[in-house]
Amino acid sequence: MMKAAVLVAPNQPLEIENLQISKPGPHEVLIRTAACGLCHSDLHFIEGTYPHALPAVPGHEAAGIVEAVGSEVRTVKVGDAVVTCLSAFCGHCEFCVTGRMALCLGGDTRRAPGDAPRLSRQDGSPVAQMLNLSAFAEMMLIHEHACTRIDPEMPLDRASVIGCAVTTGAGTIFNACKVTPGETVAVVGCGGVGLAAINAAKIAGAGKIIAADPMPEKRDLAIKLGATHTVDALADDAAAQIVELTKGGVDHAVEAVGRPASGELAVKSLRRGGTATILGMMPLNHSVGLSAMDLLSGKKLQGAIMGMNHFPVDMPRLVDFYMRGLLDLDTIIAERIPLEKINEGFETMKSGASARSVIVFDQ
Repeated sequence: MMKAAVLVAPNQPLEIENLQISKPGPHEVLIRTAACGLCHSDLHFIEGTYPHALPAVPGHEAAGIVEAVGSEVRTVKVGDAVVTCLSAFCGHCEFCVTGRMALCLGGDTRRAPGDAPRLSRQDGSPVAQMLNLSAFAEMMLIHEHACTRIDPEMPLDRASVIGCAVTTGAGTIFNACKVTPGETVAVVGCGGVGLAAINAAKIAGAGKIIAADPMPEKRDLAIKLGATHTVDALADDAAAQIVELTKGGVDHAVEAVGRPASGELAVKSLRRGGTATILGMMPLNHSVGLSAMDLLSGKKLQGAIMGMNHFPVDMPRLVDFYMRGLLDLDTIIAERIPLEKINEGFETMKSGASARSVIVFDQ
């Protein structure tokens, strides 16, 4: 038995329940959760903007300690410190074998229909696992290809935000954009993902790094993490300011909040030949596009799910960046809260004024 925060119905507070968690199957890992960040993606499911089978346990940005492993697990062992990742990979599909593991649909990483559920209520009724993880819980039961071992000296509260915000933001800079030294970068939206992208752009040696966000507090955090300039994203001339600051527009514009207007701002901020990368979870009926003149100017538009990560390689490197003082995870974390305050944490998120809230479990 374990405590978990359960989404019973959309637009309702999460309910703390005692759930049953199954024993590991052959390729499964049982993890005692140490910390889990609150991500805006969770809020999309909680508010019903994105559909999901219910009841379910959200949460997908976590770190913890391995408690038990299945008979066929070879990548981690009991006692290992691990970070989890929602983009679990099978390892043998077309996407995996061509190096695009973030696109893997991961069917083989979930239990088959008819198998016992990983999570259930005390009466035996199943509780859906969300995004391969369900990390708003004292324990997680996941496929071994949904986690990776990290340096045991790494503080796990900071390691947790690597699981989504940093892997997505930094991964986009390193993997999807392949920013080279001197290139200009604009980041629209300075939550956890956007701040990680800004920090990674600094590590990559970008030239001007422009942070666009409507909240002054977020813009101040962006400066601390490496932005060279800031712009109010809601200003009527926000795109014109970015174009002026860079004398023609940026090489890379990263949309990191999921608002249609933010995608439009990213596209308008590009120079000739520039690339806009959409990270945020836009409304499902929304489209982002390039005009005919944009296309004639060689501009490009791409998505980058989870930063197009190779997380078993990327996450240990990001941990090393933190341990060497290059990656600033301390600034990204605004507060640490117990599981019982999870709903208050999401209310803080809705205010838009702070960065990441992280649930810390008693160890």
